[in-house]
Amino acid sequence: FRVRSSSRRRRPLNLRRILAANFSLVTSLDSELTAMEYVNPEGLRLDGRRFNEMRQIVAEVGVVSKADGSAVFEMGNTKVIAAVYGPREIQNKSQQKNGHALVLCEYSMAHFSTGDRRRQKNDRRSTELSLVIRQTMEACILTELLPHSQIDIFLQVLQADGGTRSACINAATLALADAGIPMRDLAVSCSAGYLNSTPLLDLNYVEDSAGGADVTVGILPKLDKVTLLQMDAKLPMETFETVFALASEGCKAIAERVREVNKWCSESFKQH
Repeated sequence: FRVRSSSRRRRPLNLRRILAANFSLVTSLDSELTAMEYVNPEGLRLDGRRFNEMRQIVAEVGVVSKADGSAVFEMGNTKVIAAVYGPREIQNKSQQKNGHALVLCEYSMAHFSTGDRRRQKNDRRSTELSLVIRQTMEACILTELLPHSQIDIFLQVLQADGGTRSACINAATLALADAGIPMRDLAVSCSAGYLNSTPLLDLNYVEDSAGGADVTVGILPKLDKVTLLQMDAKLPMETFETVFALASEGCKAIAERVREVNKWCSESFKQH
């Protein structure tokens, strides 16, 4: 690929015309998707996956040099970076917990991660997700082994295409492991939805925005415990059990991937 320079003078770009054209294109696409089947008669979704197929997972640890532990976790086009600092001395003594480490979590979205420029770092959703992720991480960290200490987890969504909550939990788990934080088990998460009368694993943004139910599950796989269960719409009990089971299977598949990454990192560290 080569870049060619030209001496010809180009017309200045009409930004208003370009934005108007892009807006009309998005509007027309949205109207087409409302009438579209998200699962075709052959059982394929819009991105070519089957109902029980996850998006491609890519994970890497040790990506932030100044952090005690860090990781990047990708699920399809969703990409999250996590950084862990600690255990270290508690900065605010009033927050100290008797005999347990203090776990703090901060979630944010990069301004370029979505098309919504109005989203701010400290908006209501970010605060809510920070609390949810913090509680999930507290369930897996052996906080009793680190009394009078503080563990800070920072998460930032770099690309958002559905499943950001689950991707953050998975990234945080990898970053904690990279930092050498003692854990009773891996905390992993995955979502599943119900769309066009079909249960679907690992919804992307288009599927998640279609108005169907979305169930996010977090588990400790070895201990067989559920640490997170959130649902944004009502479902009949039988349907819910099917969707929940599908999300749980997705969690187990992610746990295997996380273990592989941890094992590879441990072996690589020993070699160096």
